[in-house]
Amino acid sequence: MKTLKIDELSKNFGTTEVLRKINLEIDEGNFLVLLGPSGCGKSTLLNIIAGLETINEGNVYIDDYNVSKVEPKDRNIAMVFQSYALYPSMNVRENMIFGLKQAKVSKEKIEEQLQKVSKFLQVDALLERKPSQLSGGQRQRVAIGRALVREPRIFLFDEPLSNLDAKLRVEMRREIKKLHQQLKTTVVYVTHDQTEAMSLGTNIAIMNHGVIQQNDTPENIYNKPSNTFVADFIGSPSMNLIKGNLKQSSNQISFVANGSNFEIPINGYEFKEKSNLENKEVYFGIRPEHIFSKKSNEGDFEINLRADLSEYIGHEQIMTFDYENQEVLAKFPSTIKIELSKNTKLYFDLTQISLFDAKTEERI
Repeated sequence: MKTLKIDELSKNFGTTEVLRKINLEIDEGNFLVLLGPSGCGKSTLLNIIAGLETINEGNVYIDDYNVSKVEPKDRNIAMVFQSYALYPSMNVRENMIFGLKQAKVSKEKIEEQLQKVSKFLQVDALLERKPSQLSGGQRQRVAIGRALVREPRIFLFDEPLSNLDAKLRVEMRREIKKLHQQLKTTVVYVTHDQTEAMSLGTNIAIMNHGVIQQNDTPENIYNKPSNTFVADFIGSPSMNLIKGNLKQSSNQISFVANGSNFEIPINGYEFKEKSNLENKEVYFGIRPEHIFSKKSNEGDFEINLRADLSEYIGHEQIMTFDYENQEVLAKFPSTIKIELSKNTKLYFDLTQISLFDAKTEERI
């Protein structure tokens, strides 16, 4: 069943178009992450689902019911904010049950929900404390608990971990992942952190300039990005995009980088459309982690490139190579020694490449 459906949704602030013809469907129990750079419209979309923003065009459905003009309190959703939004004058107990009291739920039901959720989130020992007496991680748990006690149809998270330090952010990410696995609830989660998105989402919708660029599983977004924006946005470092042309002779298709006459065979690549490939301008996409210093697969292709730069980051190093005046980054274990300013034998895993039309920047 589709818990949430967004149909042809557009939103303007004055003359500024913030969301353009957004279509989304979320199945029961899925964890959808809205990911994109600042200003791409992801928080506006979340606020529209919550009912905190009006719509210019289109509709929002929850369980096939059109909620586009329904008040936030009547949408059966719960939101966890970036700032936690806890009432400073109330203790944890009062903060967590505030929504249930407003909804005139019986005292027995409130107590039952509070005990169950506070134990589950391990905040049962904090119930008499004020928010000011809690750590960032504890406040986040209380904010999540306040949403959980209401047993909503959809949970909305607006960058809930961005105020936490790096170590706590990783811990809380794992907590949210466990929480979703146990409760099987439907979640819409906004972040600009791609690691968070990849590790949490069952689906990721990547947004840019108010348009969804790709809505897919984390695996497909990583392995088969639909355009150069997605390829560039996902991955650290992001995918290498080498500009050049395709060459076709009989059944052989190869890639030749600009300024080079060296051919890379790409016969195994799954093209969407195999016509008009001869001399087509393309970006040849390969991730830094699919370039090796030793041949490890049958399909690895040997190429000699000059090493220009080495960045040591502990367990691994990021090497920058020169490919006919185009930078190519590769990721290797720190134990491998590569001499700078010298040609190095590298191996491209050609089973993992992506090709994009240089004009449209779409996957071909």
